[in-house]
Amino acid sequence: MLVIPAVDLKDGKAVRLVQGRADRQTVYDEDPVRAARRWADEGATRIHIVDLDGAFEGRPRNAAVTRRILQALEGLEVEVGGGLRTPESVAELLDAGAARCVIGTKAVEDRAFLKRLAETHPGRIILGLDAKNGLVATKGWVEVSELKATDLLAEVAALPLAEVIYTDIETDGMLQGPNFQRLAEVRAVSAFPVIASGGVATAEHLRRLAGDGCFGAIVGKALFDGRLTLREAFEAAAGDSTRDS
Repeated sequence: MLVIPAVDLKDGKAVRLVQGRADRQTVYDEDPVRAARRWADEGATRIHIVDLDGAFEGRPRNAAVTRRILQALEGLEVEVGGGLRTPESVAELLDAGAARCVIGTKAVEDRAFLKRLAETHPGRIILGLDAKNGLVATKGWVEVSELKATDLLAEVAALPLAEVIYTDIETDGMLQGPNFQRLAEVRAVSAFPVIASGGVATAEHLRRLAGDGCFGAIVGKALFDGRLTLREAFEAAAGDSTRDS
């Protein structure tokens, strides 16, 4: 199972929010490029970048720092999301070196847009499913729709998407573990590899996700806080049961 360190961008800095709330923010590094390079130097093969300002405002707001990260991590897989709601914004990032782009809000609002994007960039678009109580949230998690995450997955099953990232809002940043039940529901209907996000804090969480069949797990706060090292995360994701959580 892939372990994917996350670097969330807000006001040009690397931060983490709790349950997506802008008023519960911790700044981890004034230089997001340095933060991303740290995980690359420790062996990460993929990095997850989110433009939080872009997610809230509906258009990329940290484009310059994102491009700097892509340049610094040339040759490494970097997936980018947050405020990507036009074909142009996606194409610019892919041309700048992003391996994949994550589409969330626009996928919920406009299924035809997602179809066109996936067919234009086959295998390079990730569906970002951010959900609360199983219902898809949009616009930086500010709004919760009436659409079930599993229903959306069923609708887009035939598209040439790369993967799906399922983020459980209630567990995100809480360090209390993923929502394993919701993840099982998503995996049961998903035509795409599933990446878990939200609440991953221990080696045991990663071992369970790997054992359950998740393709990957995004880890943010636990790594920045030092509760979990990247080496421990890799070993757990590979099924090493010799370490305690």
